[in-house]
Amino acid sequence: MTNTTSQFSRSFLAAQVLLALACMAGTQTVFAQQAVIGTDPVVLANNAAKATVVNSDGTKADADSALDAKAITNRVVISGTTVATRAPVQASLNATQPQSIITATFIEQTVTPLADFNAVARIAPSVGGGISANGAGLAETKVSLRGFQDGEYNMTYDGIPFGDTNNPTHHSTSYFPARIIGGMVVERGPGNASNLGQATFGGSFNLFSKELSADANFSPYATFGSWNTKMYGFQVDTGILDNIGGLNMMFNASRLSTDGYLTQSAVREDNYQFKAQKSVGDDTLITFFATYNKIHSNVADKGGVTLAQAEKFGKNYALNLDPTSQNYVGYNYNNKKTDFEYLNVQSKIASWVVDNTLYTYAYNNDTYSGQDASGATANGTKAGPTGNKNVPGYNKLNSYRVKGDILKLTNKFDAGLLRAGVWFETSETDRHTYNLDMTLGVRNPKEATAPKDISYEQKSSWKQYQPFVEFEWAATADLTITPGLKSINFKRSLDAQVNQGTRIPTKADQTYTATLPFLTANYSIDKETSAYAQIAKGFLVPDLSMFYVNNPNLSKPEPQTSTNYQIGVVRQSTDLVLDADVYYIDFNNKIASTGTGNDLIYFNQGGVVYKGVEASATYYLGSGFSVHANGSINNAKTKGNNLQVAKAPKSTSAFGFLYKDGAIYGSLLAKTVGEQFAKDGEPAAYKIDAYTSTDFTIGYRWKNTGRFLKNLKVQVGIDNVFNKESTISISPNSKGAQFDQYAFQPKRSWSTSVSADF
Repeated sequence: MTNTTSQFSRSFLAAQVLLALACMAGTQTVFAQQAVIGTDPVVLANNAAKATVVNSDGTKADADSALDAKAITNRVVISGTTVATRAPVQASLNATQPQSIITATFIEQTVTPLADFNAVARIAPSVGGGISANGAGLAETKVSLRGFQDGEYNMTYDGIPFGDTNNPTHHSTSYFPARIIGGMVVERGPGNASNLGQATFGGSFNLFSKELSADANFSPYATFGSWNTKMYGFQVDTGILDNIGGLNMMFNASRLSTDGYLTQSAVREDNYQFKAQKSVGDDTLITFFATYNKIHSNVADKGGVTLAQAEKFGKNYALNLDPTSQNYVGYNYNNKKTDFEYLNVQSKIASWVVDNTLYTYAYNNDTYSGQDASGATANGTKAGPTGNKNVPGYNKLNSYRVKGDILKLTNKFDAGLLRAGVWFETSETDRHTYNLDMTLGVRNPKEATAPKDISYEQKSSWKQYQPFVEFEWAATADLTITPGLKSINFKRSLDAQVNQGTRIPTKADQTYTATLPFLTANYSIDKETSAYAQIAKGFLVPDLSMFYVNNPNLSKPEPQTSTNYQIGVVRQSTDLVLDADVYYIDFNNKIASTGTGNDLIYFNQGGVVYKGVEASATYYLGSGFSVHANGSINNAKTKGNNLQVAKAPKSTSAFGFLYKDGAIYGSLLAKTVGEQFAKDGEPAAYKIDAYTSTDFTIGYRWKNTGRFLKNLKVQVGIDNVFNKESTISISPNSKGAQFDQYAFQPKRSWSTSVSADF
């Protein structure tokens, strides 16, 4: 924690440096009053109109200035059409691959403020999962994308890839709760060469911070919900400070507490966020961002309920008050601390737009857990007297810091846009698991060889760089073709005193390389319709477990790769937004293993073919009402036996109505995740039937209510309206099916939120 805290302090020192720049004059501030999200300087507007860039004096910038500003702000602006501002998901007319844009308006008016980022993403086609068994936002969730699992796709925040350092997985309740997210773009494909990350082959979930307000505000807010859930917070916006050169800042702080739906599964979370922007001269914009998140949760490390436990205690059973049980609440908890900071400078130098982001983020998870929440492991430790019934458990640490820099250069030529850049990144990680006697509160020397109380203790790191280049060629006035190339060099190192799995000292490193070509095209059929096509290579770095073998030199699998073929169409009119696509993904170098114990090695074997169709549409019915539907048919089968891979839903769908007219807004949306299997090979015993969650929201906003009170909003939400308790996941147990752990939909819950702007 000391390193994390000191780094966070250093980051705020950097903020002071930024504030010092405020004395420098700035003449142009770029901001948008609509929802602002995206990864390319693309504009969704009525009849594909260009975005409006506003100078600090309120006048419009000229066309050339607007183009430069669009490149600098690196955003997609949703504006113009009636239906575009209402659609839960939509695609850009400039898209070059399937995507789902989710606006800040949808998040604020439809998703409970308690939620995590996966609860935002789950509305999109081909996204499965995202439901927390403890209640929305009250425990970690996972989502799949076309059948790709967490660790097989990217996540970014303001364009910065983030994830764990043993493999690129994510923790949905850490870093960025939904209430501080300003928008999301779900990209179903590797993108262009400039799309960065360690797991580009599955796609990307791109999160964005909220845009800064042009006006000064003090905004307290609160949410109250089921299971004694409370969340309080406030946001302070300085607005554009003309007297110090257009400096604009925001600070947000919140605290959440809950008992949770699952038994004895309380959570407490604190989140702090700071963002500042400052123009320097006519052509430079500096942005500083920092967030800090702290969570204490009562949860088993490998949670879930067996069918026997569910029958005896209920489907919401998790922990108990019995100190002789491995499920005792006093033995099962974690403390997580995360921080995420970046300093971004965007500037026009001659004909080049230069965009550089220096960043760091850290994750510290200190977990204590009973040995086995399923009951498969009997009580008894070697720390106590022979024949004792003491409770076995462990302490697990995963602590890392990542540092990096992303440089992007853009130049506009008569023939199109040239983009080039490079991404550098390093990481340092400490991980351990210490065996404990939870009854006595001491180490448990249960291992066969010394050190007997340590399961593993290791340090690891990586160093990587990814240069890229692409050219967006304007072949005609209506056709753009973008070829690109990216090179990847990734070196992973391990220095373990006690290696995971083998428990022997291990020191090793491996370097993975790849060259990935990209080719995309977008054709404007008319002002409201476009089509696109993509052929692109994806890449996934082998995770740290490749070193969990007796001799890492014999275990050198190639990185897993994919070749994506996709075509699609997008329509944006006054009353209808629609997109549809067909995809085929050839996944190669699937990593498999052979042998056990000291003879275990990893190698490449076969692959998987992912193919399917996806579509989404929102139609404005009139009188404030819109209807939305999206869906997908997803096939993810191994090349060997042509059977669906584990945890890959065969379909997804969403349907519902939205209302927004004057001060009143609301929605009723149902999301269905299709049939899937918890194990490869489609075994009937591990079939998970399709399940549906229907959520309802209604809100009222009073505007300009007084001299001091600008806005007041009250919102009520009901999750799982029809009170379903369907199975949402099964975790198979190697000790027998009777110890398999299930997760179920939580029962119907409610929340009431109040916010104000002064």
